[in-house]
Amino acid sequence: MWLFTQLSWYFRREWRRYTVAMLLLIMVALLNLLPPWITGRIVDAATNDTLTSTQLFQQLGLIAIVALLVYVFRYLWRLSLYSASYQLGAILRQRFHDHLLRLPASFFQRHKTGDLMARATNDVSAVEMFAGEAMLALFDGILTGIVVLLVLVFAIHWQLTLVALLPWPLMAYWFMRINKELHAGFEQAQARFSDLNDRAQESISGIRMLKAYGLEQLASNQFDHAAEAASNANMQVARAEAKYDPVIFLTTGSSFLLAVAYGAWLIHNNQLSVGELTSFTLYLGFLIWPMFAYGWLLNLMERGVVAWQRLDAIMQTEPDIVDAGTQTLTPNAVLEWNINRFSYPEHSDQITRTVLQNFHGQLQPGQTLGIVGPTGSGKSTFIRLLLRQYESPDANIQFDLNPLHQFPLAELHRHMVVVPQESFLFSTSIAANIALGNPEATEQQIHHAAQLANVHHDILAFPNGYQTLVGERGITLSGGQKQRLAIARALLMDAPLLILDDALSAVDVATEQQILRHLRQARHNRTAIIVCHRLTAVEQADHIVVLTQGQPTEQGRHAELMAHNGWYAQMVRYQQIEQAVEEGR
Repeated sequence: MWLFTQLSWYFRREWRRYTVAMLLLIMVALLNLLPPWITGRIVDAATNDTLTSTQLFQQLGLIAIVALLVYVFRYLWRLSLYSASYQLGAILRQRFHDHLLRLPASFFQRHKTGDLMARATNDVSAVEMFAGEAMLALFDGILTGIVVLLVLVFAIHWQLTLVALLPWPLMAYWFMRINKELHAGFEQAQARFSDLNDRAQESISGIRMLKAYGLEQLASNQFDHAAEAASNANMQVARAEAKYDPVIFLTTGSSFLLAVAYGAWLIHNNQLSVGELTSFTLYLGFLIWPMFAYGWLLNLMERGVVAWQRLDAIMQTEPDIVDAGTQTLTPNAVLEWNINRFSYPEHSDQITRTVLQNFHGQLQPGQTLGIVGPTGSGKSTFIRLLLRQYESPDANIQFDLNPLHQFPLAELHRHMVVVPQESFLFSTSIAANIALGNPEATEQQIHHAAQLANVHHDILAFPNGYQTLVGERGITLSGGQKQRLAIARALLMDAPLLILDDALSAVDVATEQQILRHLRQARHNRTAIIVCHRLTAVEQADHIVVLTQGQPTEQGRHAELMAHNGWYAQMVRYQQIEQAVEEGR
């Protein structure tokens, strides 16, 4: 009954639907009592040779009317009950999805995509079935059982009823044992389904790499192994479920045997009529459904409990970043940062590795900051701190002297737009991908943003132009085209602070310089942060910081750093030689 408590909020909210369904079920249960009673009267009348054709047709007509009413009421209660359960499924999926959007990037590093998809689909469906099928089994099964037992005890023969119910305690005992086995089995089945889902998702997402390295057979073997594990887990569940029916049939068979045997003895002693025994056996047949319903209820309850626990484990995960800010961020805010020391929380239980330290600076409105350095020097970490994906008391970042936590996350996201190195495109048209952050943008604005990102002519070369579907994750586009589409998307959002996190790595130097020139013209006197490995991207920056092993080792403008003749100057000369070789000069 634990799951009833967990879902009590929804049952209270939809009490009208469940009440209507229960009332209709009561009507069906009462109407179902009439055919056996009518049949018993017909049998007694035929036995006593008092049955006329008129009476027979009247009784049969009454049974037909009852059957029609039962049909109508069954349709109505199904409509009421199942619509409520489907709505619960929709609510849970929406809440689950919204909660995932609030969780930090570190959460998705710990949880696989396939597992989260399985919880949002399979587990929600199990809870949905509990709110529908299980409620039917509970209401209809218990109600039918109680009504039939009352008729058997008070309207026919209570001693015969007690004898017929003698096998039932054994059924309850076996149901309890099967229930424990089912819980463990379904828990394993859901976990293996998550593994299978994740394996399929990884194979499809990495299909290019698998084909490039000829790893199709390896991927197939791994998927087969996951599928076999899922199949074995489901077979364990099926073996547990299969034990319900034999127990029910043995119980009902024993009940019928005892009822007929003892009923015959009562008839022999003139304590029961043949018609009453006929009605009794027909009513006893009605008890088969409550027994099935009881087993089905236990089955669905165990599935629902396991599924709810898996969903609740995610829903109870609180975001690492508390969104409680109330300050308003002005477009011309001054950015200031004082990072004494920062380590990723994932490494807190291991050897702590400092990612950033002694990094201090300020960025005035309209300025461009360049951040460069070797791989792993902390450049992207600074961007993550700026976006408030991570935070630390030793890493203080402020806008107009107000710490980041004083601003709502939505306010920060409106103020800053980032173009990452790995650009993500959705399975929709090119125009829709560019307008993702500004759905109200006109066709002219979309085209202008694409021109600034130097991707307009590439788009026009496609058969359907801006309406070309890019495929999942932009699989039909080159890396450079995806990066330029992401830049166009960011430009269309027109945020005060534009962040390019190595967002030009997949384009050549000439295209890079064209894009940067367009950005300087379109975003004149607008703030920008450029993180890159190709140093030509920051030559025009107002200030350049070189990070090495998490701390600044050189700072200044391009000319100053070249005069310093440190890492920056050496890398500039090296890249110039590399470019000359590539161009054949």
